[in-house]
Amino acid sequence: MIAIVDYGAGNLFSVQNALSYLGEDFVVTGDADTLRRADGLILPGVGAFPDAMRMLREADLVDCIREEAIQKPLLGICLGMQMLFSGSEEFGFTEGLDLIPGQVRLMKPAGLKVPHMGWNELQIKKPDCPLLADIAEGDSVYFVHSYMAVTQPQYLAAVCDYGGQVTALVQHGHIFGAQFHPEKSGAVGLSILRRFGELIK
Repeated sequence: MIAIVDYGAGNLFSVQNALSYLGEDFVVTGDADTLRRADGLILPGVGAFPDAMRMLREADLVDCIREEAIQKPLLGICLGMQMLFSGSEEFGFTEGLDLIPGQVRLMKPAGLKVPHMGWNELQIKKPDCPLLADIAEGDSVYFVHSYMAVTQPQYLAAVCDYGGQVTALVQHGHIFGAQFHPEKSGAVGLSILRRFGELIK
């Protein structure tokens, strides 16, 4: 069973729809015990980093997610992906879950508008990443964000170009983060979610 973490700052509906379409067994929950019983976790997120981390702390889920991420697959989506990192500079510095080394910083694309919104092509950096098993170089996914993760090359599974290199998909063991929205990225995004589901079966 996949547990979608419900802490009040996630786009739950579209993720639920995608998992339902794929026939995945899932539950939406903010209960720590239920998260511990799950075989894998999805951490969605929309809005501002400080607010989301505050809501996660108020739900008393920070330690639970950190502990469970050691034991089972975890996928962060959009802001949920950014929260996997050490911290963010959005509205001043806020500590993240610190599951992947790196910082979240404001995008400064040369000659392009922020937010980065729309479809963009993936450049694969880690072909052996299990979530990319069905993805080809140049496949497009859907982004909506103004901040991006800056991390070490060994954690970059895929990037895209938007006035410079943008972190798109990261992997640290069985911890994954997608800056784009797989649940809004058509067949390519569904393939990524399907492959995540296969990790826990």
